Amino acid sequence: MLAQEFGGLRGDELRVALGHDLLMTASPNIGASYEIPDTAEEYVCEWGVGWKWVTNANGGRYTEAVAHPLDAHPLEGAKDLSNYMLPDPLGPSMQVIYDETNALVQRYGRTHAIFGSLYQTIFEAAWLLRGLENLLVDMAIHKDFAHELFDRLLVYSLVAGREMIAQGIDVLWLGDDFGTQRDMLISPQMWREFIKTPYASLIAAFKKQNPHLKIAYHSDGYIEPIIPDLIEIGLDLLNPIQPGAMDPAEIKRKYGRHLSFWGTMDVQHTFPYGTPADVRSEVSERLRTVGPGGGFILCSAHRVQPGASLANIQAYYSAARELGSYPLQAYK
Repeated sequence: MLAQEFGGLRGDELRVALGHDLLMTASPNIGASYEIPDTAEEYVCEWGVGWKWVTNANGGRYTEAVAHPLDAHPLEGAKDLSNYMLPDPLGPSMQVIYDETNALVQRYGRTHAIFGSLYQTIFEAAWLLRGLENLLVDMAIHKDFAHELFDRLLVYSLVAGREMIAQGIDVLWLGDDFGTQRDMLISPQMWREFIKTPYASLIAAFKKQNPHLKIAYHSDGYIEPIIPDLIEIGLDLLNPIQPGAMDPAEIKRKYGRHLSFWGTMDVQHTFPYGTPADVRSEVSERLRTVGPGGGFILCSAHRVQPGASLANIQAYYSAARELGSYPLQAYK
């Protein structure tokens, strides 16, 4: 719908025309396996994960993982990781993404922040390989196996991230979903046991390579218990502050001296079911409560889903342009 409004522009050209401040690269990790164009209804990516195209009630198309290469029962069938080879993070299929990253930097790097995408960094990559239920059991009772799997994915992400940094990105976007609508998917203690140290080592290595690099982190849902840990290990930018799970104003009040925030606009209710006036009101509220003092990138808290009206999307951009100029300390 937006493309039709802008003479058929798509991708980065459409985002530039809409006034976006940042542009995002493709992902060279397991995230690149999502929604591969021109594939069959079911396909297997180079990681060995099986994917299936799904059409939702509003006509949206997306893929879900339906088969996992390390999904073995009992654990003995998967515990020898020497039988599974991760893809080469510098292989030909990934090199295409690095080349696209470099082209994005060369074309837009002087006018836009260029974000390198490395989401599904460790945990999500692991459960896509192993199966979510299996991995959660591993983290509880097969801890050596879980640590080994995370360590191998850490090495992959380290190599891929360094290559993206070498292409000149401004921000490297890491992330794994750890939140549900009401609580964390795993306990904060388990997150610290398995995830905190690998992320700390990644962030340290990436910032050593480029001290000016900023690190963004994505997790949907409620993750407030680990926000202080993320600050401790060097996080700069938290995404998406899902408003149905965490109060953006409260998160800004508690952590705004240490973090910037990216997201906050509700895609579960306001965009699909609200009116243009509702959208404008939420933009105003976010700018009033999260914007002051800087450190805020206004954005939808996830993809705007099929079913959202063009009028609501237009209202979002119109309100952002009209109301979103700094300084916002006196914003009303």
